[in-house]
Amino acid sequence: VITRLVKEVDAPISIDTYKPKVAEECLKLGVKIVNDISGFRNQEMIKVAAKYNAKVIIMHMLGEPKTMQADPKYDNVIEDIKTFFKKRIKAVTEAGIKDVVLDPGIGFGKTLEHNLTILKNLEQFEELGYPLLVGASRKTFLGMITGLPVEERLESSLAAHVIAVMNGCSIIRTHDVKETRRAMMVVEAIRKT
Repeated sequence: VITRLVKEVDAPISIDTYKPKVAEECLKLGVKIVNDISGFRNQEMIKVAAKYNAKVIIMHMLGEPKTMQADPKYDNVIEDIKTFFKKRIKAVTEAGIKDVVLDPGIGFGKTLEHNLTILKNLEQFEELGYPLLVGASRKTFLGMITGLPVEERLESSLAAHVIAVMNGCSIIRTHDVKETRRAMMVVEAIRKT
């Protein structure tokens, strides 16, 4: 599948994994981006990404996938994530990785309030000097606000992504590409005026 995607899709292919062996096999096949939900905490993952000169997406997640939503707590959610990013940026750049994207990890070890605070204050991450990625598409926190099931969260996903872009995000991860692209066309038109 990956070999075919690399050949047939005119865009860089990204792999989501926290396993160095999986990342390496995919990079050998032509994948260009490694999105590690553990935030490149594994030194072996950093070595693999550096070896293949991959773009990396450093995502923030509090805890581990199985426990991340068990009463997540922060002293200050924005400052705590910025501190995490600074440490991870240092680790990957010292290994020679230059192409870095930061993902504050909406929905990964965050309460509803944490997610809203992050979206409202994304511009505070700009001082780190790297592009921001946000993936709020169909997330649980949107259902908590609207009371709607996952398959009915298009409008709320679009609203969250518009806010994210207006507040400094430059990359959106979405399930609804066509609709999100159309919404972003309007955002860009407004920003250019």
